[in-house]
Amino acid sequence: MGERFDEAVILGLGYIGLPTAALMAKNGIKVTGVDTNEEVVDTVNKGKIHIVEPELSGLVKIVIEENKLAASTKPICADVFIIAVPTPFKDNHVPDISYIESATKMIIPYLRSGNLFIIESTSPIFTTEKIANLIFSERPELEGNIYIAYCPERVLPGNAVYELENNDRVVGGINEESNQAAITFYSKFVNSNIYPTNARTAEMCKLTENASRDVNIAFANELSMICDKANINVWELINLTNKHPRVNILQPGSGVGGHCIAVDPWFIVSDFPDESIIIKTAREINNYKTLWVIEQIKNSILQFKMENNRKPKVALMGIAFKPNIDDLRESPAKQVVKEMLTFKNAEYFIVEPNVDSLDLGELTSHEDACNKADIIVFLVAHREFLTLERQKQELDFCGIRRR
Repeated sequence: MGERFDEAVILGLGYIGLPTAALMAKNGIKVTGVDTNEEVVDTVNKGKIHIVEPELSGLVKIVIEENKLAASTKPICADVFIIAVPTPFKDNHVPDISYIESATKMIIPYLRSGNLFIIESTSPIFTTEKIANLIFSERPELEGNIYIAYCPERVLPGNAVYELENNDRVVGGINEESNQAAITFYSKFVNSNIYPTNARTAEMCKLTENASRDVNIAFANELSMICDKANINVWELINLTNKHPRVNILQPGSGVGGHCIAVDPWFIVSDFPDESIIIKTAREINNYKTLWVIEQIKNSILQFKMENNRKPKVALMGIAFKPNIDDLRESPAKQVVKEMLTFKNAEYFIVEPNVDSLDLGELTSHEDACNKADIIVFLVAHREFLTLERQKQELDFCGIRRR
């Protein structure tokens, strides 16, 4: 294949786009990162980052100083265009691909013969084909002259740089030529295997990965509610059950959050409602677990108030959707805190060590909160919480005391 793919534009400088841009730049690709948020653009161009992601800060600083990465609010002509924008859902959990469509329309004027166009955003099935039709409807001369593929990320927030470089990837082109072009490009900065397939299968692969994890978490969350009613320590139960050589139960929590697991299964349910019974039920269980947590906290507050004839001081520990990151997207812990702040039977201390400010209210350090609180509510197992001394009254929804 003659294309060198030495220059790339990536649209979206969030939790996936920025690490991907920096990794590409590290491996000799000239990258322009595009974001509609001018503050994000300015931050990146200063060699800094706007998210919490280990190893990324130093890498961005280096590639900016070496002029291998630049951020902008507008795209430029390049060899490769990557879409890494959000794909939320609308009412009734219907997928919203408007961000992908808007990003595509932004770069259509810059496309040239021989370009490679890639969607990395998590997408419902048929999205890549729809976007290809959108491109060709506005630029019919490009049909058969550019490569189009879907390549979903497989990244664990907090370890993004390593996983982008070392995890296997799946690429789904609209034709075999597109597959080969995508493999040529990703081979420049991915050290692991790259598996070709068609676009629909690649789209479904990403959704299936996260739906599978959601179902397994739902099983653990359901167990936790059963064990609470039966007065069984769920953490001990799971630990013992997992001694079986063919059993691997995951850990329960306050629900399920993040930009993937809490969202992606609905993409399958929306398109195939009659067939996706288990997937839908798992989503409902994980959403219900958050409501269950809220009720447990309220009951403890009312019990304390009745026994002590005063409002308790309650420390709400953790807002992010998983430990040791600043990502609040679809966070069940944030939903819990938001709901508890409307429950006026207590005084609350909000703790999230990975962010500097929060729209819900003033933040308190974990040490101060625990020193002042009557009830400690562990929602997220951040590393800062693991060494805290055991308090008289704790509600542990994330397994702090099992660690």
